[in-house]
Amino acid sequence: MTTVTTATREAVRYVVDPPVTPELKDDILRLWADVTNAGGAVGFVPPVAPEDVRPELLKHLVAMAEERVRLVAALDEEGHVVGTAFLTYNAHRLMRHWVWLYTVMVHPSLQGRGAGRGLMAAAAEAARADEGIEAIRLTCRGGTGVDAFYASCGYREVGRVPGAIRAGAGDFRDDITMWLPLGGAAGEQTEEEMQ
Repeated sequence: MTTVTTATREAVRYVVDPPVTPELKDDILRLWADVTNAGGAVGFVPPVAPEDVRPELLKHLVAMAEERVRLVAALDEEGHVVGTAFLTYNAHRLMRHWVWLYTVMVHPSLQGRGAGRGLMAAAAEAARADEGIEAIRLTCRGGTGVDAFYASCGYREVGRVPGAIRAGAGDFRDDITMWLPLGGAAGEQTEEEMQ
């Protein structure tokens, strides 16, 4: 377990690979439902209850137990989970030099206060600490503005599939792919990209 502490307006610390306890699971379920119900694009559309997201959390937990996924958790002063980011390793031998970042969320009460930026920095630090990892890739739902947030954290848009996400009847959103180079060959940029 690695702890990265970052100061925000609220005391939030970032922990990589925290122990998976019943309390941690319950906190993540509540967080996931709260974020979704506040309009967050984390795999569901509102309204949802914690039990609705349990099957997805269980998939993440199984992958963590199999060491295919790492959890970066943002914890409040009382140790409750107020943010998550899941780093997922690639199984394909030609893509093992980068990881996916999934289910990035911060409790709505902390949004706009630096907790999300701290979470993104902790996730990047955790990925950099893994030998051979040179980049992070994520996807996000268009029309939410979150792509601008990721860009402010150093990610750049590298692809977009128009209308690939159906958030509701007649509500189609772009699926945006973003990339964060961490160094090494995957992180090298051309002179044109740096300008």
